[in-house]
Amino acid sequence: MGDRPGNVSFTEFQLIGFTDLKGYRPLLFIPFCIILVFSLLSNGIIMFVIATHRKLHAPMYILIGFIAALGFFVPIYFVPRMLVSFLWNLNTITRHECLIQMFCLHFSGCFQSSILLGMAVDRYIAIVFPLRYNDFVNLTNSVIFSAILSIRNAVIIVAMVGLVVPLTFCKTNLIYHSFCEHTSVVNVACNDISKNYLALLIAFGIPSFDCFVVFCSYVIIFVVIFRSPSGESRQKAIHTCTTHIMGIAVAYISVVTAFVGYRVSTIPRDVRILTSSMYLLVPGLFNPVIYGLRTTEIRTHVVKYFKCNKISTF
Repeated sequence: MGDRPGNVSFTEFQLIGFTDLKGYRPLLFIPFCIILVFSLLSNGIIMFVIATHRKLHAPMYILIGFIAALGFFVPIYFVPRMLVSFLWNLNTITRHECLIQMFCLHFSGCFQSSILLGMAVDRYIAIVFPLRYNDFVNLTNSVIFSAILSIRNAVIIVAMVGLVVPLTFCKTNLIYHSFCEHTSVVNVACNDISKNYLALLIAFGIPSFDCFVVFCSYVIIFVVIFRSPSGESRQKAIHTCTTHIMGIAVAYISVVTAFVGYRVSTIPRDVRILTSSMYLLVPGLFNPVIYGLRTTEIRTHVVKYFKCNKISTF
C-alpha cells in the first residue's frame, strides 16, 4: 500500500510514526508501556478514592476526579495501538477507526481545558465571594455550566471531524504519525482542505479562550489573596491555588510545545510526533502526583487505602 492513482479514496491508513528510527523503533515499547501502566494505576487510584469517599464529593474534588478520568482514558485511545505497532509493525487503522480516534483525542483535549476553566471559576468564587460560594456553586448552576461547555466542545469537535468525513484520500495512505492527529490526516487528502484548517483553528481557539479566562481569574484571585490579612486561611488559599496552577501549567505548556513543534519546519518529524504524544500523556502523568501529593484530603485517603491493603496482606 502507498500511492493510488485516480480519485478512489483509501479506506485504510498506515500509521508509520517513528519509522525513521528503524531498528531502534521497537525499544519505544518500553517507555510507552511504562507511561500507560503508570497513568492507568495512578489516575485509577485518584478516581477510586474520590468516588468512594463522600467527603470528597465537593465540586473541586469532582473536577479533580474528571481530570484523573481523562488521564486514565486518553492513553487507552491510542497507546495500546502504538505498542502493537512498535513490537509487531502492525500499523493499519481503518478510516472509521481513525475518525473515531481523532474525535476522542481532540474532544478530550477540549474537555481538559474546560475542567481547568471550571477549577479556576470555582477558586475565583471561593476566594473573591466566599460568603456567597454556596449560592453560586450549587447543583443547578454546576449542571448548566457543565452542559454549556460540553455542548460547545462537542459541536466544534463534531464539526471539525465531520469536515474530514467527505475528504478523498487518493494521494497515499501512509501517515507519518502514531495516531490520527487531525493535521496529519487532512494533509494526505486530495481535496481543498482550507475549511479543515479553519475548523482546526476554531477548535484551537477553545483552549486559548479558556486559558485567557483562567489567567485573568488567577490574577484577580492572587490580588485578593495578597490583600487579605495573613493567617491560616490565606496560606491554605495560596497552597490550593498553587496546586491548580501547577496542573494548569503542565497542560498548557504541553499544548504550546506540541503547537510549536508542528510550526517549526526544522524540527525532525519524530520529535514532532513525540511532542504531540506527550501533549496527550504528560498531564495524565503529572496530575495524579500534583493533586495526590499536594491536596491534603486526597493524600490522606490514598495513604489510608495503601495502609489498609498492606495490613490485609499479612
